[in-house]
Amino acid sequence: MSSTYRPSGIYSAQWLPIESAGRLDRAALATHLAFEKAAGVAGFLGLGSTGEFPHFSPDERKVALAAVAELAAPLPVIANITDLRPKVAIELGRFAKSLGLPAVGLMPPPFFPLSQADILAFFLHVAEAVDLPVMLYNFPELTGKRIDLATVAAFADRAPMCAIKQSGGEFAYHRDLIALGREKNYVVMSGADTRLTEVFAMGAAGCTGGLVNIVPELMVDIYRCSAAGRPGDAAISAARMIELGRVIDQLAFPPNVGAGLAARGFAPGASKSILSSESRVLAAKIESELRALFLQWGLALGPVSAAAYVR
Repeated sequence: MSSTYRPSGIYSAQWLPIESAGRLDRAALATHLAFEKAAGVAGFLGLGSTGEFPHFSPDERKVALAAVAELAAPLPVIANITDLRPKVAIELGRFAKSLGLPAVGLMPPPFFPLSQADILAFFLHVAEAVDLPVMLYNFPELTGKRIDLATVAAFADRAPMCAIKQSGGEFAYHRDLIALGREKNYVVMSGADTRLTEVFAMGAAGCTGGLVNIVPELMVDIYRCSAAGRPGDAAISAARMIELGRVIDQLAFPPNVGAGLAARGFAPGASKSILSSESRVLAAKIESELRALFLQWGLALGPVSAAAYVR
């Protein structure tokens, strides 16, 4: 089956700042979303892995999703509804539909081992109940489960699949997913933030990435130049993304994204995880090193227009 909705361009896998009491910091979120929109992002993924969705209860996820949808308008928001519990995924999907969102994202349910047939059955069950286009979300390093190509093909044949987000270390898998997408009429949104020129050359429709929160200008520049058939014009931006990745990878994901957000001059909010003193030291180191790079590159700090970007 096919869907009329097709994401493309640069989507932010949206970071969600919280206050010390655990409530969503709506003011900080609004400031940050306005910055990303001004930078030219095409849409958002709400409650993805960068949004640290497992830390939120279903009701808290609804509050966050509604806030992102309202503040992102008129840009589209894909709602990640992944959950171990099918009934929760369905509840969140129906809530996303009530908000008028164009699609939902689904990862394989975490924790318990599942066969590919079981993963497919889960996807189909949720998709039928939610009745929205689906972006499958492959991130085996987090879920412990790879969505195999045959599973993607079977799902695309039986459900309204609009896209797949490919994240993690298996970069070459992009090629197979893109080729299958041409046959099955879905698109690939890459999570390989630091290798965008390569994935766009392969035929990916866009990127849904965590680093969009930090340097949307660089990533939009790479996409626009690639889409115009002039990827070399974004060589400086591409090189800066590699340098950014080198610095930020000193700390595990997703707290490293929070450190990058702070370096750019935005409030990442309270940590959702319990971080060791060693990780806190690394986060401070990343923030300091990235802030120096941003100043060197002419990237303005804080909520400013993308016009301030000097390539």
